Amino acid sequence: MGQAREVMDRLTTAMDEKDKETLARCYAANAVAYTPDEGELTGRDAITTYLFHFWESMPDVRYEHGDSYEAGNVAIDEGFVVGTNTGPLSLPTGETIPATGKQIRVRSCDIARVEGGEITSHHFYFDQVEFLGQLGLMRELTSH
Repeated sequence: MGQAREVMDRLTTAMDEKDKETLARCYAANAVAYTPDEGELTGRDAITTYLFHFWESMPDVRYEHGDSYEAGNVAIDEGFVVGTNTGPLSLPTGETIPATGKQIRVRSCDIARVEGGEITSHHFYFDQVEFLGQLGLMRELTSH
């Protein structure tokens, strides 16, 4: 196992254990993250704040691993984000939505580039329609 895999595994463990300090230390001070809902986030503080919002809206959030890959200084994880929305959900607009009480299980993929033992670039991929639909915040699409 290489450095990229070790850092990605440390990040996942910190998320599961709600360990804010370890989570923050996984990222370089000038790291950049790319998210489907908030776009580009620059800096350790912006990225960790983004992730902390998931803890606030889903205190039981966890990651179910599917497959893990490593190629040089890049680690890739595929799996599911699972949790129950029992806290307010922060939106990119700054607004919040009250808890729905609904459970989610949304497929996700994370790609992280690691340099010097820290994540310098992290791409988060998940389907926003699936996420909002499972929370009951979108009308279900039906086929006729």
